[in-house]
Amino acid sequence: MTKAEDILNREIARMNLHLPALRPTLSQLLAEGEPGVRLRDGSYHYFRRSELEYLRGLVDGDECERLRVPIVLEISTLHRGYFRVRGRIEVKVIDKVLGNYSILEEKDEELYPRYLLPRIRRALPTTTTYAFIAE
Repeated sequence: MTKAEDILNREIARMNLHLPALRPTLSQLLAEGEPGVRLRDGSYHYFRRSELEYLRGLVDGDECERLRVPIVLEISTLHRGYFRVRGRIEVKVIDKVLGNYSILEEKDEELYPRYLLPRIRRALPTTTTYAFIAE
């Protein structure tokens, strides 16, 4: 790895200190009195209960046990003008928020145009987060 690549990777790691150390499931968060997660920088992030309830309404049955929160919106150097969401249930939730969900097209990963970010963040401000990825 060149020195420039090393510097870039360290800078991206610094930019991602706001990400949670562990991502609990939606059902775990709903069971907590004050739902929150510890972040990589040592601080805490708390979720709005109303937003968690909204997410519960978007998923089916046991998907609450598998949906990891916060949902990570990946900003990548590879896909300019797009962001990526990974995970079947996570993609399903984002598609439902955007009004694009089709039961016939369940995907494990999806690219979305970046202009949709404000719409998603407006609907899910505490249960989504950005991750910066160098590919």
